[in-house]
Amino acid sequence: MTTAPEAEGSFGEQFIEEFDRLLRWRRDVRRFRTDPVEPRLIQEIVAAAELAPSVGNSQPWRWVEVRAPELRAVVKSTFARCNAEALEGYRGERAQQYASLKLAGLDQAPVHLAVFSEDHPQQGHGLGRRTMPETLAYSVVTAISSLWLAARARGIGVGWISIVEPDEVHRALGVPPGWRFVAYLCIGYPEEMNSVPELERAGWQARTDPETRYFIR
Repeated sequence: MTTAPEAEGSFGEQFIEEFDRLLRWRRDVRRFRTDPVEPRLIQEIVAAAELAPSVGNSQPWRWVEVRAPELRAVVKSTFARCNAEALEGYRGERAQQYASLKLAGLDQAPVHLAVFSEDHPQQGHGLGRRTMPETLAYSVVTAISSLWLAARARGIGVGWISIVEPDEVHRALGVPPGWRFVAYLCIGYPEEMNSVPELERAGWQARTDPETRYFIR
């Protein structure tokens, strides 16, 4: 007995299982090996990311690979300042726990990628963002999520460094004033793979009950 071929654009159960497994293993990576990542792989990952949807098909994402040591040093410096300030906001055991966390892979990750959103892209002609201009940044985040999955599927890890000063990164990289800083990504081969988030393993925050996040009205 033969089965009908799958319609174009549909996916079988095996793919769905593999995709769900990919989602479980797409973790925020902080501990990288220093092995270089082939430029071809980075190009493939970014190309996959750009398959993401965007408001009005505006494609507002702008990628800046940061290779210069002096620019990386600026990012590392702003992270150190922001991290120290964040630590001052905690007390007691929580402060000790925060100080023990590995929150950046800036020294080890071979690839640094700063991601920006173009505030007024010509693409899209303003469709869908008149009342919600923030959908441009949301579109960029969707692309970042796609990049993360594409990287993980290739055995490459990604870490999102959010403990930085956006204006400082913007100035250091010399990008156009109409570009809004969204993310600084560290990319490379992980020291280890784990399907459990590092912050959960470190005891910082466990998974909450789904019933606290999903509502019906």
